[in-house]
Amino acid sequence: MKTSRRQFLQTASLSLSSLGLLSNTVLGAEPRAKAKAPTGPTPSFAKKSQMKLGTVTYNIAMDWDVPTIIKNCTEAKFEGVELRTSHKHGVEVTLSKAERAEIKQRFADSPVALASMGSAFDYHTTDHAKLKKDIEATKEYIVLSQDVGATGVKVRPNGLPNGVPVEKTLEQIGRSLRELGEFGANHGQQIRMEVHGSGTQLISNSKQILDFANHPNVGACWNSNPTDLHGDGWDHNFNLLKKKIFTVHMRDLYLEEYPFRKLLNGLVESGFKGFTFAEIPESKDPVRVMKYFRSLWLAYQGLL
Repeated sequence: MKTSRRQFLQTASLSLSSLGLLSNTVLGAEPRAKAKAPTGPTPSFAKKSQMKLGTVTYNIAMDWDVPTIIKNCTEAKFEGVELRTSHKHGVEVTLSKAERAEIKQRFADSPVALASMGSAFDYHTTDHAKLKKDIEATKEYIVLSQDVGATGVKVRPNGLPNGVPVEKTLEQIGRSLRELGEFGANHGQQIRMEVHGSGTQLISNSKQILDFANHPNVGACWNSNPTDLHGDGWDHNFNLLKKKIFTVHMRDLYLEEYPFRKLLNGLVESGFKGFTFAEIPESKDPVRVMKYFRSLWLAYQGLL
């Protein structure tokens, strides 16, 4: 009977395999171990992220009341919210104790945290009567934040007055924040200084303000400004503040002029456990936009 070339090769292959198995059995050779996966340092994006995603009511949620905020954030899988003052949610210092308790309970009964309160006070004024008034008004806001179940208040510098040495203004803002930090500590509230305002948003100046404040309860709200890339560059500037970042504001993540992937991975690398808040424009289809935002937020961290 003639044997085809294909049959010959198949028979030969089986015979060789059998011989290999036989030799291992007879001679007592150990089966060949599987190759181990290469080892090496874990890429930073593969580290476990402990950050949480939320939104600022400015601007996408500025016209939402509290039930709508909870509903939309729940649907989009956003874990928290920063309530910016003056928006439709109405969570302001004018609320009664009972109304504050109701707001606190609404969030406690939902999967959405009332993570932060966003004030609009600033402390760069040359009018010392106004400065004192703004500090006292911020203290009222801190008490409100405690009453509604938030964990901190966002404050901000808002510029550098003309005719005043820059360092003098930075020191005034820092000392004001120290006073608020001491007050906030007694109410279980962090003071989160937004990197904000003409001149004051430069990371080197924000760092000086926090140095003047010199209080463990006072930190930064990283604001994802274009000026973060100025001077010695983004990496240098991020490293100046990374140990003092309490919260983060982020613009649209698709903006190529800002290194959002680097920001998120830098936060993961530094062990940041706080909230990163979307601060994005309003939309006619907000929940869909929020879902896209969350997907990109996850993808930049290597989680999607």
